[in-house]
Amino acid sequence: QVQLVESGGGLVQRGGSLRLSCAASGFTLDYYAIGWFRQAPGKEREGVSCISSSADTTWYAGSVKGRFTISRDNAKNTVTLQMNSLKPEDTAVYYCATDLLKEKPGCGLGSFEYDYWGQGTQVTVSS
Repeated sequence: QVQLVESGGGLVQRGGSLRLSCAASGFTLDYYAIGWFRQAPGKEREGVSCISSSADTTWYAGSVKGRFTISRDNAKNTVTLQMNSLKPEDTAVYYCATDLLKEKPGCGLGSFEYDYWGQGTQVTVSS
């Protein structure tokens, strides 16, 4: 059974850091693009970052560029989102997702591109 599980969320003050992890079970994450998305209360889900299967392509939303870094650790079957200089507007539930299209080049920030989603992890940044 394909499953993605996010972890690492929590409460942090403005300017702080959090490290989110997306762990896969039921499949080997190496071969697939992974996207990170977030959804704040009353707002639509938005793409935050993605990384291609080969890690040669990464994309970031303009609002997080320079503060967030996505990476993959194939040995641990995980993808990590390092979030620095956090702002209150980063508060949201964060989700990771995959399309399970093996070795597809590139990645995208559109939620429609992904078919399998984790349950999400809450990130709250206080001012």
